[in-house]
Amino acid sequence: MSQPRARAAVFSAGSWGTAAAKILADAGSDVIVHARRSEVADGINTRRRNPSYFPDVDLPASLTATTDPAAALDGADYLVLSIPAQTLRANLAAWAPHIGPDTVVVSLMKGIERDTGLRASQVIAEVAGVSTNRVAVLSGPNLAREIMADQPAAATVACPDEDAARRFQAACHTRYFRPYTSTDVIGCELGGAVKNVIALATGIACGMGLGDNATALLITRGLAETTRLGTALGADPATLAGLSGIGDMVATCTSPLSRNRTFGAHLGQGMTLDEAAAATRQTTEGVKSAEAILALARFHHVEMPITEVISALLHGDVTLDEAAAALMQRPAKPER
Repeated sequence: MSQPRARAAVFSAGSWGTAAAKILADAGSDVIVHARRSEVADGINTRRRNPSYFPDVDLPASLTATTDPAAALDGADYLVLSIPAQTLRANLAAWAPHIGPDTVVVSLMKGIERDTGLRASQVIAEVAGVSTNRVAVLSGPNLAREIMADQPAAATVACPDEDAARRFQAACHTRYFRPYTSTDVIGCELGGAVKNVIALATGIACGMGLGDNATALLITRGLAETTRLGTALGADPATLAGLSGIGDMVATCTSPLSRNRTFGAHLGQGMTLDEAAAATRQTTEGVKSAEAILALARFHHVEMPITEVISALLHGDVTLDEAAAALMQRPAKPER
């Protein structure tokens, strides 16, 4: 006797949300996407395409959309959240009454809440009132445009409950998407959040024409400061050497498809923050989370020089040239 199809609700219909919805549908789930705008929901339901993000990609027949959060969550085995980290608390408070008692909540978000320093999984458990065993994280080198083209990708599914992680692993395992499991939620989330700040730095270096050596330097030392913070918070350093750490960092720091790297490149070319935001046109989590990550590092007495310089640059406290000099003129010391 065949197993019943899983039902997944994906909030919302942005680029990564749409890609995640496609993965789940291709893996055999019935998927309903919650879209804020009716024209996006109509486009998915009538033309099988997301008109705002992927107007050129056909979506699976088992993927539908609605603007009604209650309808999206009705009977959902999984609630997959792909919204800006800074809007999570307010939105989830409105959606929480519709979350079923057995629904597993999966975070795709890669940011730290500015006012509290909390990771997305912590905000979910607090606001939705669900057990941490029902909160999972999916993170890895997952550029949405490549996934929409069925190009190979992998990610880590982290959850304190190994059975829940394995169930969601099965729900999103396709011929082109390979998920691995972990119980290290802290490491998985921190890798995804900090790499966005490092990607801003590599983008800036690219925009300034500083070369590939500078990119390699920033990625390597960026991983070092990510690992320092993760270890201080209780993460396994091995997690940050995996898909949700170095894997995600390499993709985000080097690909022109990365919105954080693209934003940084605009800054490196001399654009203002507002001009870079207008040119990038999508949420750039590194800009929103840099200050919160730095505050978290200072609270735990962790040195994060790249994050510190990027935060200062975003606040207008240093110029581009001063930022580059601040990193290169730090005192020499052993690598370890």
